Amino acid sequence: MHAVIAGCGRVGSQLATELAASGNDVVVIDKDRRAFRRLPDDFAGRPLHGIVFDRATLEEAGIRQAQAFVAVTSGDNSNVVAARSARDHYGVEHVVARIYDPTRAAIYERLGITTVASAQWTVEEVLRALLPAEDRIGGSLGPGPGDVVLLTLAVPHGVRGAPVSALTVAGESVLAAVTREGRTAVPVAAGLLESGDRVHLAVKRDGVDAVRARVAALAVEA
Repeated sequence: MHAVIAGCGRVGSQLATELAASGNDVVVIDKDRRAFRRLPDDFAGRPLHGIVFDRATLEEAGIRQAQAFVAVTSGDNSNVVAARSARDHYGVEHVVARIYDPTRAAIYERLGITTVASAQWTVEEVLRALLPAEDRIGGSLGPGPGDVVLLTLAVPHGVRGAPVSALTVAGESVLAAVTREGRTAVPVAAGLLESGDRVHLAVKRDGVDAVRARVAALAVEA
């Protein structure tokens, strides 16, 4: 997924880091170059200096190819203008805006822009709005961004009887639970996975891509 994030403050920088770490193509925009200091040294995305609602800046950020746009600057006006441009002019599928004024928030919800009030705004809230439930990082363990993330993935079509042990790798990932037909349970050692299951794993942050590949490979091995 190509995601453009407008604003590299506390939430914007954390969101950019989370999305980039999970394998997404991320560009984060801010008018203040100093804001990019919040990004980690190993940030896999691209910081872009510019005005978040300026169309030339948005074009440079790859807005035409974006599947997601998040406006998280400190100002309602900037967030509204940027979000409406992403939604109405560029047709971005998933648009989320931080709106402090609840009256404005209600209006833009009716226009198809997901809004989150300041008091509710967390990285997890944004990820829930952007990513499908069957393939997303749902949080992290440890201080700051955390070295271990909680990852939910869908078992691909065609899998029948894959051992749950295939998804637990010492030092990299642990399968914590499996959701099947609306019920979630801790798997037993001899448990088997089926197509349509959702697996919930604790994963070392730098091992997310490897775990995604391992789940996808279950279909090949079936």
